[in-house]
Order: sequence, then structure tokens, then C-alpha cells
Amino acid sequence: MKKLLAILLLAVCAAVVPAQKRLVLIDEDGSGPGGSGQMAMLALLQASDVQVLGITIVTGDAWRDEETLHTLRMLELTGHADVPVARGAVFPLVRTREETELASALDGKATWLGTWGRETNMDTRTGTPPKHLAWHGPYEIPPLPEGTPTIKPIDEDAAHFLIRQVRAHPHRVTIYAAGPLTNIALAVALDPEFAALTRGIVFMGGGIRPQTTDPEFATDPRHEFNLWFDPEAAHIVLHADWPRIDATTLDISVKAPFTKAMLDDLAKSPTPAARYIAAWSQQRSYMWDELAACAWIDPSIVTKEQLLYMDVDLSHGPSYGDTLTWPENLKPATGVRLVHAQIDLDLPRFQKLFVELMTRTP
Repeated sequence: MKKLLAILLLAVCAAVVPAQKRLVLIDEDGSGPGGSGQMAMLALLQASDVQVLGITIVTGDAWRDEETLHTLRMLELTGHADVPVARGAVFPLVRTREETELASALDGKATWLGTWGRETNMDTRTGTPPKHLAWHGPYEIPPLPEGTPTIKPIDEDAAHFLIRQVRAHPHRVTIYAAGPLTNIALAVALDPEFAALTRGIVFMGGGIRPQTTDPEFATDPRHEFNLWFDPEAAHIVLHADWPRIDATTLDISVKAPFTKAMLDDLAKSPTPAARYIAAWSQQRSYMWDELAACAWIDPSIVTKEQLLYMDVDLSHGPSYGDTLTWPENLKPATGVRLVHAQIDLDLPRFQKLFVELMTRTP
């Protein structure tokens, strides 16, 4: 009888103990206000079963220092000001703006150059540069329309912060990376055990054969900005000893639009996250980073994936930075790693989850 009571007591205790939260480190090129990176960070911050250990910032769609301020201000406005933010790499490992401009003259222009080409970046739907973008130098900070944050980034650099957090929680932390992979590559280079001590990496990047009429991707399906902006970093990351690699590719991203109906639903909500998006969301056609975040929160969103070995072209020719993939029987003997490449999704489930996350009180 005593043994039975003891078993029942243990069962009751197990039922009332809250489930352990999933740990994640966010690495983003958080252009803003209200860009894809900011909305993706909010998805992870708003998830009730997720603990964000910190955010690291990398140059990509915008310069690091400007992105850092947009991120800090977003955290203030949405009730997440206690999350540490660390600044990372200002420039890619090898690629330069000058080399990219020369390549454009020789090999043809890329549609999106990120922070390097904000005066020439094109909106593929209208054929004109987005009006809210203006090029400036890496350490110039234009006025922030959403206001200047009062909180500050931490003194520690991104790579060392990532390593410290992973070593403090071995085999428990997922790396979520939705910008160029420079910060992650630096952490891998500094600590050879870094990747193996995580639960894996989820990144937004790569293209296989996206089914779309969007000319940016239909005519150049292997060109994807995050891998292209820092190919050497992507190569390092894709060869590291991760327990698992998940890639939110162009193929699935172009199937995930940010719709006016979603924005209208968010505008009706009084929560800080919904108010932030309603006020500052940049009307984009695709939810690149948000999909990568939500697919990690709820993997059932992804309805089709391909298991492929993935790398990046480092030839410095016309295909420099393009995605390379192979099946098992054709992979090269170069240490390429198996990647779960996301291809298709349950769109209504994803859109419903995102709206639900943004309408939760933090």
C-alpha cells in the first residue's frame, strides 16, 4: 500500500511540475523597424514554451549597429527588454562590397545586395528601390522612426556570447540563425566543440528549385541572400559537427506570404507585439525569417522536406555564393553534412500560429 501511495505521489508531482522550456539563441540581421528579422525574433520571444537566452546581431540586410538599435527598441516596445543583445560581425569574412560591384559589372546584377546596395536594391514586384531604404556607412546611425532605445547591448561580442551560453547549457540549446552566418562561423572557429554541444542549428537560407514566377528566384534558384552575402562563413557552418541541421529554403519561403488579412487581425489586438507589427511592419511579400522561427516552434508546419548534403560555391565566379546540394549517392568527399531542407508547408497553420503568438501577452 505504501509503495502504491508513493507511486501515486510521484505521478502527481510530475503532473504539476512545469515542462522544461526549450532553449534557443537567436542570430539575426535585424533590420527594422518591423522587418522580417524583428517579427521572427518576436515569434520566438512570444512562445510560451521557449526561453530565448539572448540575441546576437550580424550585418546583412542592414549594418550591425543600426540593426542592434532597432532590436533593442523592439524589445523595449514589446515587453522583452530583459533579453541580452550582443553585437557581432560588421563585415563578411572574405566578400567585399568592391568585389561585389566588380562582379555585378562582369557577371550581372544581384537583385538584393543587403546593406551594400540599398540605393540600388530592387523591389521585384515594382522594379524600383524600396522607398524606406537609403544607403549609409557601417557606423552611421540614421534616425530611428520608432524612437531611440534606452537599453544597451552587452559588452561581450556575439561569438564569445554564443559559446558561453552553449557551454553553460550543453546539448540543450538550438541555434536559430536567420541572417548571414558570420557570427556562427566565428563561434565554430573559436571553439571546435561549439556545434557538437548544441541541439542543432536552424537557419534561413539556401535555394534548391523554388516553384515561383518571382523573377528574382525563378531565373536564379540557387542564389539566396544569406548564404551569398558571406559564402565562406556558410561553408564553415555547413561543415561543422551539428547534431542536426534544418534549413528554411527559398523553396518553402516563397510559399509563405505576409498578407493584409494577417496584418488586419494583428491591428485589432491590444498586445505589445501586435501593436508593434501594426505600427511598423514593412509590407513584404514573404515571411522568410518568421517561417524559420515558427517551423522550429511547431515542426508540423513543414509538410515536406528533402534530405540533402549542402554546401556553398566558393569559386569567386558568376556562381559565387550559390547553394550546392547532393543526394547521398552523389555527395563529394569533402565533409559535407546532411541537411533537412524544408520544401513545403501547411500555410493556414503557419499563419494562424504567427497571429496567435503576436496576440499573446508576454
